[in-house]
Amino acid sequence: MNQLTITQPDDWHLHVRDNDVMASVIGFTARQFGRAIIMPNLKTPVTTTAEALAYKDRILSALPENSSFQPLMTLYLTDNTPAEEIKKAKDSGFIHAVKLYPAGATTNADSGVTDLKKTEAALAAMEQHGLPLLVHGEVTHPSIDIFDREKVFIDQQLVPLIERHPNLRIVFEHITTTDAVQFVTESNNNIAATITPQHLLLNRNAMLVGGIHPHNYCLPVLKRETHREALLKAATSGNPKFFLGTDSAPHAKNDKESSCGCAGIFSAHAALEFYAIAFEQADALDKLEGFASFYGADFYGLPRNTQQLTLSKTRLEIPTEISFGNQTLVPFFAGETLQWALS
Repeated sequence: MNQLTITQPDDWHLHVRDNDVMASVIGFTARQFGRAIIMPNLKTPVTTTAEALAYKDRILSALPENSSFQPLMTLYLTDNTPAEEIKKAKDSGFIHAVKLYPAGATTNADSGVTDLKKTEAALAAMEQHGLPLLVHGEVTHPSIDIFDREKVFIDQQLVPLIERHPNLRIVFEHITTTDAVQFVTESNNNIAATITPQHLLLNRNAMLVGGIHPHNYCLPVLKRETHREALLKAATSGNPKFFLGTDSAPHAKNDKESSCGCAGIFSAHAALEFYAIAFEQADALDKLEGFASFYGADFYGLPRNTQQLTLSKTRLEIPTEISFGNQTLVPFFAGETLQWALS
């Protein structure tokens, strides 16, 4: 296959940061995706409907001229999020989910949830009003091996959560393990998951073999090859519970290449191309449109996009660095040549 035309996709998990650095990266997403779920973990988290509206306005102002891209906003769940704020968010019409970060789990998660029991009022309101919970599914206890944190989260947190709130709609974001694939597959239709390009294309060797590769460091971390294979099988299965979410997360080069490098991989510059490579490896390019363009919109109850995009079998040179405000960032697959490109 030398060309693939699909309905314009959406990105159901995206970080765009804020202000001048946001203006450097938002255009990459806007040229490919019709919409994106915007993560709320800014340095000052987006915890209220008013803050989400202000952030949305800043995103729209940073878009390229004549862009039709739509940011879909979220709230950052804290121990103190009131049920009234959940109702206000739902009634706003522009907030589409609430994000759970276990405290300390990832970038700017210090204000995250310390104990799910403290959020019961907010969770009950989300269940009542049909506002999905987006889950960063890792425990953070220092005694738990970092490669086991997703599985332990399923057993200790996610299963009891669903038992308490059986009608709560949940997106298990950026899943990384066979355990998560099995859990989502066997759960009811209120449970779905996003899968990133890095977890489809790489295993943990890409981060650790031949030295530390900080630009392949993300959270949840890359896992064993058996887990990557399970994710690829899920993504290409045609099961509507699994859909596209890049978790593209830009960081300045010096913040990644430091004594305590930030977690996050920037993939927005060629996101659809990366997914095409993964699906082609699985001989499943015919399944890409459902995964990228249909299943996420269906889960969120939004209309599917009507425009189309075409990918062509041609060389795409990835730059070694990209401007990021007054600094630079190193993109995913920096300096390499891809064999798919968006026409």
